[in-house]
Amino acid sequence: MSPRREKLTSPQTRIALARGNRPAQHLLPIPGPVDTEAARKLFHAQRRTAVRTVALLTVLLFGVSGAFAAFPVLGHVRLGGVPLSWLLLAAGIYPLLFGLALWHVRSAERVERRAAREAPRRDEDPGRKR
Repeated sequence: MSPRREKLTSPQTRIALARGNRPAQHLLPIPGPVDTEAARKLFHAQRRTAVRTVALLTVLLFGVSGAFAAFPVLGHVRLGGVPLSWLLLAAGIYPLLFGLALWHVRSAERVERRAAREAPRRDEDPGRKR
């Protein structure tokens, strides 16, 4: 016969179970009405930025690979006993990728700022003139 199994729980688990199901107090407020046309324009602008970034990434990665294929001498040139092609892949490509990522984030933020400037303010009545 095997010994009787015991269920072990953490003190935190017991506290959480004793607390029961309470409604969450940290829920975000319900957003106001949405201007669907402005949201659609923002979405399309951000998608254009993303497509441009992916195209540049593709050119960068395939361009480096194509350069190694087109110029095999890069594999024979050595710096400190390490082939130049390895150095370019290991150390040269990452600053370019970082720069591309930084450019993408700044472009996306620029698009959002432009959309926020163009969007009418919610607290103003569009029919009322000042």
